[in-house]
Amino acid sequence: MLFKDIVGQDEVKERLIKSVSEDRIAHAQLFVGQPGTGKLALAIAYAQYIACQNRGETDSCGTCPACIKYQKLIHPDLHFVFPVNEAKKSGTSDKSSGKGSDAYIGIWRDRVLKSPYFTEQQWYSELGIENKMGIISTGEASEVIKKISFKSYESTFKVMIIWLPERLHASAANRLLKLIEEPPGKTVFLLVTEDQEKIIGTIQSRTQILKIPPIKREDIAQALVTRYDLSPQKGRDISRIANGDFQTAIGLALDTDTTPNFSFLRDLLRLCYSRNVLGLLSWVDKIVKLNREQQKDFITYSLRIIRESFMLNLGLDDIVYIAGEEEEFSKNFSPFINGGNVVKVYNEFNSAMLHITRNGNAHIIFTDLTMKLVKLINKL
Repeated sequence: MLFKDIVGQDEVKERLIKSVSEDRIAHAQLFVGQPGTGKLALAIAYAQYIACQNRGETDSCGTCPACIKYQKLIHPDLHFVFPVNEAKKSGTSDKSSGKGSDAYIGIWRDRVLKSPYFTEQQWYSELGIENKMGIISTGEASEVIKKISFKSYESTFKVMIIWLPERLHASAANRLLKLIEEPPGKTVFLLVTEDQEKIIGTIQSRTQILKIPPIKREDIAQALVTRYDLSPQKGRDISRIANGDFQTAIGLALDTDTTPNFSFLRDLLRLCYSRNVLGLLSWVDKIVKLNREQQKDFITYSLRIIRESFMLNLGLDDIVYIAGEEEEFSKNFSPFINGGNVVKVYNEFNSAMLHITRNGNAHIIFTDLTMKLVKLINKL
């Protein structure tokens, strides 16, 4: 992957290139940023630049043997670790016989080469584990230790990219701790996270942290015009709504911006407005079938849509970051999210998040949330 193929992030690219040209490659680096900022793409392009046999001042050459292998993600000194679910291994279409990430490396390569801008849930959909959580297991950590112990095959450096290290099992994180602190010579760990706070502090303290900012609007707009053949005005409109997230921008450009969370929230609010108690109990039965991370993702999504609806209620359309079905629904619903109830609605969703995080009974939590929303939404 070439730096030029990554949307925006010029300052980050310059910093990464400078670390190589000045021979200051940190052995463990943590790429931190919100979804859609290109963290994974930057890590891969950085690894390719390190391995390139004829690197230029601003990018890899793209034509040397190392670059050709990197662009297919098959270089023998490039390794990936990512969350999987071993219980689903027998059902995957990947033909690899390895363990952990190695068992799904074919699916991973296809997903990344298709587009390195994808979410954790989209990755789980690729694996067919939409209702389960992925994890980086202790066994995976053993494989990492084994791979890193070998000498590099072709390049000067071995590179281990760990995507979503926040999914490391506690014992796996502890096993890798010493290796990340003092890896063998010419070994680089690149950890790519969307939730830095969930990574144990001892690992964070042993890495050089690189903050990846949201992508600039003008960079997203330009990429949409050149890659998706949109008009400049459409590109600007989508870039404003995407708010620095190129994955969201892609969804909007392809008219695939809505998520299952939208249907869940739309149904919830409609049932609350109509005071349909039986319908709400049925809704609760559906959402409790999701895993806790998906339930938390739904609450986070709901808070965002509530915020956008309130902005629409105030007539502040210029700082609203939704479009399509979400925007249409929010406009219709905005009269019911107002100064008299928005804080209490926010508090109820945040309270539900807190209790879900603490492993409370999801059925009780969501039943309580729905009954309280009925009163708040109908209180004009």
